[in-house]
Amino acid sequence: MALLAKMVVDKDFVIGNVDDRLYGSFIEHLGRAVYGGIYEPGHPQANEQGFRQDVLRLVQDLRVPIIRYPGGNFVSGYDWKDAVGPLESRPRKLDLAWRTVEPNQFGMNEFVDWSKAAGSDVMWAINLGTQGIDEARNVVEYANHPSGSYWSDLRASHGYRKPHNIKTWCLGNEMDGPWQIGHKTAEEYGRLAHEAAKVMKWVDPSIELVACGSSALAMPTFAEWEATVLDHTYDHVEYLSLHQYYGNPDNDTATFLARSVQMDEFIDSVTAICDYVKAKKRSKKKMFLSFDEWNVWFHSHESDKKLDPWQIAPPQLEDIYNMEDALVVGCMLISLLKHADRVKMACLAQLVNVIAPIMTENGGSAWAQTIYYPFMHASLYGRGQSLVPLIQSPKYDTKEITDVPYLESVATHNEETGEITIFAVNRHLSEKLSFEADLRSFGACKLVEHLVLENEDLKAVNTAQSPGTVKPHTGGNAKADGAKISAQLAPASWNVIRLTTRP
Repeated sequence: MALLAKMVVDKDFVIGNVDDRLYGSFIEHLGRAVYGGIYEPGHPQANEQGFRQDVLRLVQDLRVPIIRYPGGNFVSGYDWKDAVGPLESRPRKLDLAWRTVEPNQFGMNEFVDWSKAAGSDVMWAINLGTQGIDEARNVVEYANHPSGSYWSDLRASHGYRKPHNIKTWCLGNEMDGPWQIGHKTAEEYGRLAHEAAKVMKWVDPSIELVACGSSALAMPTFAEWEATVLDHTYDHVEYLSLHQYYGNPDNDTATFLARSVQMDEFIDSVTAICDYVKAKKRSKKKMFLSFDEWNVWFHSHESDKKLDPWQIAPPQLEDIYNMEDALVVGCMLISLLKHADRVKMACLAQLVNVIAPIMTENGGSAWAQTIYYPFMHASLYGRGQSLVPLIQSPKYDTKEITDVPYLESVATHNEETGEITIFAVNRHLSEKLSFEADLRSFGACKLVEHLVLENEDLKAVNTAQSPGTVKPHTGGNAKADGAKISAQLAPASWNVIRLTTRP
């Protein structure tokens, strides 16, 4: 007997509005993310600023609304002033985070220009590792103050008379991690972040701030870190960050595909901590979440150990993603949508070459990795409101995780366009899943298309020579009968069922 899973959604049962920034990404000065990725002067497809147009087109197709920059671990030893002004006067510096040489040929002004070309806003991370309050206010003044002060006039002298108006700022990066330059206790970081936030908003009261949460759920200081940091920063920040990466080093695919269950629990736990601090402070303010690093990351660990130090832009963290990685990324996107009421920003880490959906060859081609496609589908079609998914699904157990539903799914409704999108992953590795969705509150629905990402080989990858090995097709079998939707979901598949309520 075929496996059967059912879902009911109602247009009035809304999780929350999907903030466009849920589909953000991340560019760090790490490996070939910048040099050889988004910026490569002399490349046949580079423009006069050195921006690779082939990469820009792939980024534009993703409709990425916001991009975090310049790090990451890199930022905790970074002086933003090294990368502004004439290129010839910018110093080369040792980057201790990744043991490379940073030439500083690309910095804030270049990134703002590139982001505009990509159609994205900037999320700027400040250095709270080796720097502090003074640099926090100075960088905001340089970026956002109109004119008439030292730092704003310096920006104008660099050719940028109008302010950049960067509205979203991260107060450091992973300050709970012993690997971080300037690692701090929760008490130390909370006090510093509080004071930095205060002066940054005195310079520009319109900005929004993200405080560092734990670097991962497994951190020994998790929960206590969040509670302590928020105790200091709650009144001055709008978001608390979450970071999480998953891997499959033991080749246990069933467990790997279940990791987003743990992601759900992570988000729920951090939300509970935020609400505890809110209650403790008798505050009326709701703290939102910024899941500003998330992805699959493990393929490149061994090769990264063999790299010689002190190179410029070596091939670091260049995970080559396969079909099962795309399924996990799809499940993680569904997890974010299921928490759209509190997770308002998220950044797929990263965007180009470094654990990224887009890969390039220096001087050569650019192509989309397997994980590019679920991210693109969610960004293009997962706008509007996220709806509560009532799901009945057969389940399975792994060595680590129990009661894992074979069906992972959520639906979004865009009232402006009349579109409903169902995102669904069949986690079963060998069996089809009969899927039924009841959309009774919407009345008659018409099928627009059923996109499917599947491959019989879960280890299949895309390469420069074969960029279309893993690619979605429109040959899904979904049917719409009024408000009843049915489909046979292929084993180990990512599905996007697009519907409209318009005639």
